[in-house]
Amino acid sequence: MKAIIVEDEVLAQQELSWLIRQHSQIAIEGVFDDGLDVLKYLQGNHVDVIFLDINIPSFNGILLAQNISNFAKKPLIVFITACKEHAVDAFELEAFDYILKPWSEMRIITLLRKLENQAHHHDALLNTRASHPAAHSINLVKDERIIVTDISDIYYAEAHEKLTFVYTRREEYVMSMNMSEFCSRLPEEYFFRCHRSYCINLSKIHEIEPWFNNTYILKLRDLAFQIPVSRSKVKAFRQLMRL
Repeated sequence: MKAIIVEDEVLAQQELSWLIRQHSQIAIEGVFDDGLDVLKYLQGNHVDVIFLDINIPSFNGILLAQNISNFAKKPLIVFITACKEHAVDAFELEAFDYILKPWSEMRIITLLRKLENQAHHHDALLNTRASHPAAHSINLVKDERIIVTDISDIYYAEAHEKLTFVYTRREEYVMSMNMSEFCSRLPEEYFFRCHRSYCINLSKIHEIEPWFNNTYILKLRDLAFQIPVSRSKVKAFRQLMRL
């Protein structure tokens, strides 16, 4: 994992940097004391996690995190601050953690373990997908014919009452089952039910566009159709995609 530290107290910068290097494999890519400098840096660089104080010049930490929340691919935010009153704001921004100063060494070590465990889980999921390209097939129905179809050819499925419509790049299939039953036949490492009416092949997502109420619209490769992520699925989707 790659990280930056945003902290305007030199001693706090040094202590946190030392603990990260001693107790994790997280690489510190930079240390900043000004919110505007952070935004400029993130325009050309990606990091996995930001250790963020709130009382910093130019942009305070909450405003900075709000800007970062609009990124297509967002780093994890860990607030490390003396400000108790912003905990609710941090929760609404889905911060990974909120640590109050003065913090203990064990508190930071526990945080670092949580971060690395999440990163390992994410990497394992990606490796699982990469190691099984088109390893599964499913029987789809079209004009009373049964078509044996590679899982990787499916773009998305859409619920229509007791039926499920399944879409590949060029074909449409109708399955005589509800969405829940159809989704149970799909491998979880490839597909995500992002909405009551939609299940999407994660590998077919081309663009993730912020939508109203902090949700998303998903644009697919090769198809003009766009798929919503419902509010109830946003948190799971963000964790899955590391947004």
